[in-house]
Amino acid sequence: MEEHYIRKAEWLKIIAHPVRLCIIQGLIEKKSCNVTEMQNCLELPQSTLSMHLQKLRVAGIIEGSRKGLEVIYQIKDPQVAELIKVLFPQIQFMEVVE
Repeated sequence: MEEHYIRKAEWLKIIAHPVRLCIIQGLIEKKSCNVTEMQNCLELPQSTLSMHLQKLRVAGIIEGSRKGLEVIYQIKDPQVAELIKVLFPQIQFMEVVE
């Protein structure tokens, strides 16, 4: 099996979780977000949210930048944004309206 198929399959496995899909969709809509905002929105314990963010970071899907004491996350991989726009077409509509 070719390496790029294996990499893409692993990438899809990381994305294929409801919480991570929600995180990605929210980051596409808001452009960036900190952990506190995500935690309030998702109503998850901080440790659970951190685990999901770590998986997305390690996969290169999101990135975080420190701003004072908080970390602001945004989408790093434009391919993931394109995939999520296909799965959730309302995101595309909202971006066109803005």
